[in-house]
Amino acid sequence: MRKIIIGLLASIVCSACSMNQKMARQVARQFDQPAITNQYHTGFALYDLEARKMIYEKDADRYFVPASNTKLFTFYAGLKMLGDSIPALRYVERGDSLIFWGTGDPSFLENALNSNRALDFLKASRKKLFFAPGRYTGNFYGNGWSWDDFNDYYQPEISEFPIKDNMLALSSQNGKLQVLPASMNSCLIKDASAAQSSFRVVRAFDQNVFRYPDMPVPADYTQYVPYKTSTVLTINLLTDTLKRPVGIVKMKMPVDAKTLFSTERDAVLKAMMLPSDNFIAEQLLLVYSNAIGQDLNGGAAISHVRKKYLANLPGNASWVDGSGLSRANLFSPRAMVAVLDSIYRTVNDQKRLFDMLPAGGKSGTLKNAYPKTDNPFVYGKTGTLSGVHNQSGYVLTKKGKVLLYSFMNNNYVLPTAEVRKEMARVVGYIHEHF
Repeated sequence: MRKIIIGLLASIVCSACSMNQKMARQVARQFDQPAITNQYHTGFALYDLEARKMIYEKDADRYFVPASNTKLFTFYAGLKMLGDSIPALRYVERGDSLIFWGTGDPSFLENALNSNRALDFLKASRKKLFFAPGRYTGNFYGNGWSWDDFNDYYQPEISEFPIKDNMLALSSQNGKLQVLPASMNSCLIKDASAAQSSFRVVRAFDQNVFRYPDMPVPADYTQYVPYKTSTVLTINLLTDTLKRPVGIVKMKMPVDAKTLFSTERDAVLKAMMLPSDNFIAEQLLLVYSNAIGQDLNGGAAISHVRKKYLANLPGNASWVDGSGLSRANLFSPRAMVAVLDSIYRTVNDQKRLFDMLPAGGKSGTLKNAYPKTDNPFVYGKTGTLSGVHNQSGYVLTKKGKVLLYSFMNNNYVLPTAEVRKEMARVVGYIHEHF
């Protein structure tokens, strides 16, 4: 009987190995076909979640610029370091004063999350309010960011107490230019000399001066422009929003400072992942560093996560920011698959996990990457910069398997649509045949 059992187990193992070898050959043929992937650098890894075994690899140990695939690492860090809610601020009460410190929480009046918990807390206090700045020890931009993107919505500055995404929300109202926060309306200047063919607001690089052309504001006009962050501006915006004075005090945060929590963690992670929100990703690194020390610093948070939760990550990845805006980030497809595996097992609830991720053909940044459907078979994260387009995630096969994949493409000069189409072809084949 013992020999029979051993024989059966051996047969099952051999059968599984044989099946994976067959799958590997089939996937390899997809890359052997005359394909546009021959024109640039491509790395690919396909992993069997149940068997915990790599099925197929193509340059999977090489390093690629991940772009917003980096957010998968930021996502995983949030799962490990945060409780069920985001810390909105730290505070102490001293006599007739309430003194508070920022945590980096991105949800304070943020456009999608629009959390009012901290706002209501400060409004309800009968004590004098004082903001204590100085916890954030980093720069207003991340390591390796493009400075000439300062006017673009996807690159707001990093700060310890962000307000409304650290951006102006501009729109047309009855033919006039409307701005939120309204208190910054005086920062807008009509510029008759601006030579623009379309209506667009442009900020001065080093100050909050926003110029717009002398032309009618289109009825469908909307634009988000990052503002220059500063302690003075934070105080002014808080005073205007709270409708009461807010002072500044130089005070180191004591160890017994209380914590006010705001938005649910999963809601914040979802708001980061679906539209690939760079602002939320960067601010979350500060929220993570709030959990480990006095200072708020993204680099310190990354170092902590790597040592404590990613010590066995394959290779020697370079991880420098939360969003993937930096080309100094370098990950291999193997590393991407490893973090996807850790995410899946940490959440331990497929439905809950997939609800927080873009879904192929249905939602988020994967909505237009696959045919429109109410039953997606791909869940994951895209990543795009000039000459960079990646996908890493989970593919559900018709035979009921959950496979992890990372498809990374760098250094191409083709239209991104062609690269996206090639990825959809390969991943679609895996879905259909495995």
